[in-house]
Amino acid sequence: MAYIAVTALSHVGLVRDHNEDSLVVGPWTLCGTTTRSPQTLLFPLGRPLVVAVADGLGGQPAGEVASELVVRELALLGPSLDGALAIEDALDRCNRAVHSATEGRPDLTSMGTTVAGTLVMADSLLSFNVGDSKVYQATADGLHQVSVDDSPPPEPGHRTTSIVTQTLGGSRAQHVLTPHVRTLPLAPGDRYLVCSDGLTDPVPDEAIENLLRVHDDGKAAFELWKAAIEAGGPDNITLALIRIGA
Repeated sequence: MAYIAVTALSHVGLVRDHNEDSLVVGPWTLCGTTTRSPQTLLFPLGRPLVVAVADGLGGQPAGEVASELVVRELALLGPSLDGALAIEDALDRCNRAVHSATEGRPDLTSMGTTVAGTLVMADSLLSFNVGDSKVYQATADGLHQVSVDDSPPPEPGHRTTSIVTQTLGGSRAQHVLTPHVRTLPLAPGDRYLVCSDGLTDPVPDEAIENLLRVHDDGKAAFELWKAAIEAGGPDNITLALIRIGA
């Protein structure tokens, strides 16, 4: 019987004093905390399954509140999602939920979050994102980013940038989203990585590709986390590895 294996972890890193990342895998959510080790969950292939990471905006209030709102909303909506339009509607609903939560709460004003994830269905996978959290496909040919960063090109001499041009929430006035959604065919053996920039900022794509070429599931998740920590762990690290099994 075909199945989906999802291995996930979330960690505060070595510099931040708390974790503003949140994670959703089907009905399961992990918000603002640290896992002691990678956790692997198995699901039957066929029912819609949402796997997503939300990274609360640093430098603005209550990023952990915004990211938690988004993943809990996606956990509720996940089983009803059936395509690109449904995902876009769900992300719009998440955006409105983040803005609505700030009403009458000056301590939450301008809180926001990025989100990146996948909707796994019987014969296809939809990648979606708003912001600079990422979705990758790992194939025999290498690592391929399938999400689209909402950020300007890095300055000369820099590999990354901290500027994000589109988020859920993140401003005083509600705004219209333009989410990035892509549909990909699905087959046994396919692997995807969903992660916050706490992994991709300190760890180059080439290093991620090499680790995924050698490892899978829990060992791969651990080695990716270890690489981010050894690179200084400058931000919260949250990731989910998706593998289609037969």
